[in-house]
Amino acid sequence: MDRPHPAETGTDVAVPKDGDTVIKAETEADPVADPGLPPHVPRPTDVDERAEKRAERQVAALFGFSMVCAIGFCVAYFTLEIGDNPTVWLGFGASNVILGLSLGLALLSIGVGAIQWARKLMSDVEIVEHRHPIASSEEARTEAVTALEQGISDSGIGRRPLVRNTLIGAVGMLGLPVIVALRDLGPLPGSKLSHTVWDKGMRVVNDIAGTPITPDDLQIGQLVNAEPAVFFENKPDGTPKFEGTELLQAKAKAAVILVRMRPQDIHPAKGRENWGVDGILCFSKICTHVGCPISLWEQQTHHLLCPCHQSTFDLANNGKVIFGPAARPLPQLPIMVDSEGYLVAKRDFPEPVGPSFWERG
Repeated sequence: MDRPHPAETGTDVAVPKDGDTVIKAETEADPVADPGLPPHVPRPTDVDERAEKRAERQVAALFGFSMVCAIGFCVAYFTLEIGDNPTVWLGFGASNVILGLSLGLALLSIGVGAIQWARKLMSDVEIVEHRHPIASSEEARTEAVTALEQGISDSGIGRRPLVRNTLIGAVGMLGLPVIVALRDLGPLPGSKLSHTVWDKGMRVVNDIAGTPITPDDLQIGQLVNAEPAVFFENKPDGTPKFEGTELLQAKAKAAVILVRMRPQDIHPAKGRENWGVDGILCFSKICTHVGCPISLWEQQTHHLLCPCHQSTFDLANNGKVIFGPAARPLPQLPIMVDSEGYLVAKRDFPEPVGPSFWERG
């Protein structure tokens, strides 16, 4: 194969002993002598100090206006009427109009201010970057850090405290509308997460048919899914006591399981000696990890397994966690037998059911 003469390629040639020719390319300092960029023309703000100060005030004014709009969002949220007879502007509820405009203008002002800052105040010098096909060398990485530091310096954020501080204020004020809008997620739960509908004397019934359960209905090793009887009861006018969303919310916390073991296999904690009836114990059906329903029962080991993340609870040992990510035992509901021989609750759960939450001690 014909090879070009070294003089024509600008390369050094070495001929090893085995006769193979090795061509070593010289490193070119500037592969493109003239990239075709037009001559640099300075901007008015580069040569006129008054124009620079004017642009700086414009950017700061935009950031300041953003702060005003963010505060206006909060004021409108609390002062404008909503409901059945809201104030109407432009065919829409005044609250929606003002909230939308104030939040939109707050975001727009920050965007326009940032663009104005970049166009008029940041460094305006053309930069050419030569790409390479391999990983960057340490020298190149050092140059990149240097370029970043130079960019920070060119932006002027260190020597323009007015622009910097108003930008920080504008972005910080945007947190106010977010915090205020979170209030629309619904009323705070208060103590609702700490209690269920279980009450003293409330019967434990089958979760499908709603039939009361007696101790004789359960065999040793059996598990029954159950609920409080109140879900199947009606008000004096004949309507259900719980229905719709209220029923689903109450069921999500009050669902329980009944299990029967040999009394000698149970190791109750101090104060729980009378929480069961002839080896029958009642536990929350809601896993204390993330709230999955549990009913995978191992009769021989007395272990209850959550199908979601394999948290395992020992029901013979007060619902203690023996495996998995759950952080606390399965809550136990104290039960007894009423005058008619049916299983009933002694009281509500002594602790919140389900996963932990921020208000739980």
